[in-house]
Order: sequence, then structure tokens, then C-alpha cells
Amino acid sequence: MFDFFENEAPWQEPLASGAVILRRFVQGDDHHLLQEIGRIAAHSPFVHRITPGGFKMSVAMTGCGAAQWISGREGYLANTEHLPLSDRLQVFAISAATAAGYPQFIPDSCLINRYAVDSKMTLHQDKNERDLNHPIVSVSLGLPAVFLFGGLQRSDKTHKVLLEHGDVVVWGKESRLCFHGISPLKAGVHPLTGPYRFNITFRKAL
Repeated sequence: MFDFFENEAPWQEPLASGAVILRRFVQGDDHHLLQEIGRIAAHSPFVHRITPGGFKMSVAMTGCGAAQWISGREGYLANTEHLPLSDRLQVFAISAATAAGYPQFIPDSCLINRYAVDSKMTLHQDKNERDLNHPIVSVSLGLPAVFLFGGLQRSDKTHKVLLEHGDVVVWGKESRLCFHGISPLKAGVHPLTGPYRFNITFRKAL
């Protein structure tokens, strides 16, 4: 896989009001983040959850922190079985949020999605967190994917943005409840993640 921007310093791209893409923000932290994913998955293996309509999600999920989102439920369940959010993950999330203009963000949970070929995430809102004044910090690792970012209504026009390894998207304020998703993942092999894309979303859930 050839990366035209491999040697570029990180830069920012505005996405919408209150939303920004931190290109290549992960840089040398990628190995540490992938180690954290492995540690978390060893304790709480990835699972394909069932939607309220009874369909198995194509994306496999795990996570850690004070609370975990459960498909089909409104809100989060307090975490009694999963690992706590590590200092390494929390520090990274805080640094990304600060770079995006959200210096007060202190996450308490993260959700990790694993995408294989043809896996996707339909348009949805992150609206189950108790305090919507806090942003979402979303980290992309591994294979590239097309990120869909729309408006406050599902029918609003969506912007299609390619996210690559090391990119971080942060959205809050006016964009906090914007619909977003991921187009079906194309086949490929990444040197660090093989045939997968991993996405870590940090939140203040409780």
C-alpha cells in the first residue's frame, strides 16, 4: 500500500462546525494503541452484536472503561466486567481532543470496532452519552475507509472523506449529533493490522 503522505507532518482539516480531522495524529503511538486493542480483546473478545431488528452487525466490537454501549438499549450499562480505561489510552484521547479545541475532555470509556472486508457502519448518531457537551474522539488504524459525515437529520447530505491509518476525527458542539457511518471496507492488507481496520472511539459516557 503506497502512502503519498507517509513523511508529512500531522495537519488538520475542518470537517464541519465543531468537527475536525487530525491527519496522521497517531504517528508513533500506533504500536501502543494496537497493543492496547490486543490487551482489551484478550480480556473481552470481539463480538458481532445483534441490532434491534435482529440482524448481526458486520462490525465486531469490544471496549473498555466505565461503561459499555449495548445494541438495542438506550444508553450505556455500567462496566463491571471490562477492563478500565488505561492511562495510556486516556492520555492519547485527551491530547487529540485538546488539539481539536476540546481541552476539557476527559473520557471514561472507549468502544473498539473491527472492520473486515465489506464490513460497514450505517448512518447513526452517538446520542446515548449522558452529557452531550463532550465530543467524540475517533481513531482510525489499519486499512483505509470512507467516512460518511452528514447533518442532524438522517436524510441530510453526507460528506465522504477517506480516513487512513493514524487519522483522528473529533466532533462536538454543533456537530455533536451529526449522523455518521462507514462505507463497506475494501479488501486489502495493512502491514500492522493485516486485513482489518480498527476504530477506537473515546467518549464521556457517564
